Amino acid sequence: MQQCRGVRGAITVDANTPEAILEGTRLLLAMMIRQNGIEERDVASVIFTTTPDLTAEFPALAARQLGWMQAALLCGHEMTVPGALGRCVRILIHWNTDKPADQIIHVYLRDAERLRPDLSSLPPVDWDELERWIQSHLNPTPQPSARTSSRSDSRAASSEQKTS
Repeated sequence: MQQCRGVRGAITVDANTPEAILEGTRLLLAMMIRQNGIEERDVASVIFTTTPDLTAEFPALAARQLGWMQAALLCGHEMTVPGALGRCVRILIHWNTDKPADQIIHVYLRDAERLRPDLSSLPPVDWDELERWIQSHLNPTPQPSARTSSRSDSRAASSEQKTS
């Protein structure tokens, strides 16, 4: 009988840049998908959070880049807690599955392993093969958001229309 299960994961990224956030999030999400056999059609929703020091990109874009176009995605920030791990992206997938909770594989990568050392031992990973899998699933349509340039462009266009 299917139940909705939570699949957790976290990864740290090197910098507050769109590239670093998306690369790390894609890697984490791909590992969560592959370790558990998750298919988008069985996903109820996904919550992505970042620590407050990561603001350059929405991490949910990584899921769109991997072809998850129908899943409900939400981004937010973690609470600011003194001494908390920085530059960290977390994912919580709400997954409809027959697997019991004790068979779910939660994924903690890079410095995020220290968040849950009890859940951080993964089977051996062929990182080159995982990267090939990510590349084969990349959707060329979703691009990094251009929030700043889009707003500037629309304001400039609006200003030009007013002066014409």
